[in-house]
Amino acid sequence: MEESKRNLLDEEAKASLDIWRYVFGFADIAAAKCAIDLKIPEAIENHPSSQPVTLSELSSAVSASPSHLRRIMRFLVHQGLFKEVPTKDGLATGYTNTPLSRRMMITKLHGKDLWAFAQDNLCHSQLINEAMACDARRVVPRVAGACQGLFDGVATVVDVGGGTGETMGILVKEFPWIKGFNFDLPHVIEVAQVLDGVENVEGDMFDSIPASDAVIIKWVLHDWGDKDCIKILKNCKEAVLPNIGKVLIVECVIGEKKNTMIAEERDDKLEHVRLQLDMVMMVHTSTGKERTLKEWDFVLTEAGFARYEVRDFDDVQSLIIAYRS
Repeated sequence: MEESKRNLLDEEAKASLDIWRYVFGFADIAAAKCAIDLKIPEAIENHPSSQPVTLSELSSAVSASPSHLRRIMRFLVHQGLFKEVPTKDGLATGYTNTPLSRRMMITKLHGKDLWAFAQDNLCHSQLINEAMACDARRVVPRVAGACQGLFDGVATVVDVGGGTGETMGILVKEFPWIKGFNFDLPHVIEVAQVLDGVENVEGDMFDSIPASDAVIIKWVLHDWGDKDCIKILKNCKEAVLPNIGKVLIVECVIGEKKNTMIAEERDDKLEHVRLQLDMVMMVHTSTGKERTLKEWDFVLTEAGFARYEVRDFDDVQSLIIAYRS
């Protein structure tokens, strides 16, 4: 009885806090959007000195009122988007970027999209590569578990947009009979790992993809709108053999059938992350998005795949297997 009362009190206390998140939750997005519109991360990143950027310097750089900007930065520092640290002389404080704020840099920088900007800015390229490698170490072992039987009779696999080779390195250890090809843009392949059983190949997925028995493409298609996504998928389809060819797509599949807020707790949390990622795509790319099953069906059908199946493995992402025939 006492435990039930404690649980009820805990739920009441949590509710009294959560209600404010729902009432004022828009402030998180509004402040982040303000930082993006003012190009605050870029202003800090491009500051000529290596010192933290003071409020007056940042105010001049982004043409914003110091008093309003101070309040915005106070909130964003509290949220962990930026850091406020002492300047070298210790007489003032200034702002620095965090890995999170760097990821907020808008997709059009100096007239370039995200990938062209990364090609010309090695620090940003390294940030993307490290993020993708980190995700690969987390999720690819789970993907391998969902792939059991899919690589039977498969001799060669190409990882499209494979970054530094982390995904392919894990797969060739799990399935040692396959020959892996890590395929990405030249500036990425330049810094790719040298791994046993993996050959690094440079190229552009919009032009063509090396021929193989199977293709894997992880967290790439969500960066692109439907037109570009279909183009990439067509090239993936053309790269694999007609009879046994398959394309393994590791991406989010946003649910459409939940009509209430009541859902199994873990699944609900994963769905919330998927929806958050969709918001990230709006900020991070020009046309990218997370897709529902209906939207995946559209791009896969338009790309000419004969059929597909979806395998869940208790993660934010799912494994979509698209068959050429």
